Amino acid sequence: MKKVFSILLILLVGIAVGTTWASDIEKVRIGTEGAYPPFNFIDPNGKLQGFDIDIANALCEAAGVQCEFVTQDWDGMIPGLLAKKYDAIIASMSITEERKQRVDFTNKYYQTPARFVVKKGTDIQISQEGLAGKTVGVQRATVSENFIRDNFGQNVTVKSYATQDEANMDLVSGRLDLVFADAVVLMEGFLNTDAGKDYDFIGPGYTNKEWFGDGIGIAVRKGEKDLQKLLNDAIEKIRADGTYKKINDKYFNFDVYGDE
Repeated sequence: MKKVFSILLILLVGIAVGTTWASDIEKVRIGTEGAYPPFNFIDPNGKLQGFDIDIANALCEAAGVQCEFVTQDWDGMIPGLLAKKYDAIIASMSITEERKQRVDFTNKYYQTPARFVVKKGTDIQISQEGLAGKTVGVQRATVSENFIRDNFGQNVTVKSYATQDEANMDLVSGRLDLVFADAVVLMEGFLNTDAGKDYDFIGPGYTNKEWFGDGIGIAVRKGEKDLQKLLNDAIEKIRADGTYKKINDKYFNFDVYGDE
């Protein structure tokens, strides 16, 4: 009798302090940008599409939960999560130490380098001296912006934009000398389009952990351990059962996941 009473007491104490014994998550509201092709974008029919969206749907299916998407401008993405407009961010967000101060992350679900793009035939060297006096376009509040400001900010003029497309268009119009962003985004969303046919990569790819972190992960509010585990388990599941590769191959001819 004493043993049964002790077990009941432990259970009641666990409930009182908010311990979750089993996940009862049925729906996950996912914040995404919808302006970062090919990872997330809105098609001509007004529907969210892209690698991030397909991955999110696959994760929800693997976890047995319902997905609901909420679009949010990039620079309000983390504030929107903290304000509980959605439960998780699946929007190509880099896992960085700075962001870890505000949110928790899952393990990565992909990792790609950042690169510069210029007009073909432009004589620019990627160095402090070579970029002196140049104007570089970046998307606002991104790791790419932080990297450029920290590494080249004393020598270049940095112009930040709400979306990467806006930066690309200012490069075409001649208002910028270079743009700097994720290489895949620049390739699929710009270089492989008519607008970008006269432009190309220049210089190396950058994956420096200090700025680009541990890859791209899913952000959740601090303390949301059940949701974090649910998503991590789902990432492992779709990696193991071939779903991830199927989505990868729909968008890319290389492994976007990067090193294990």
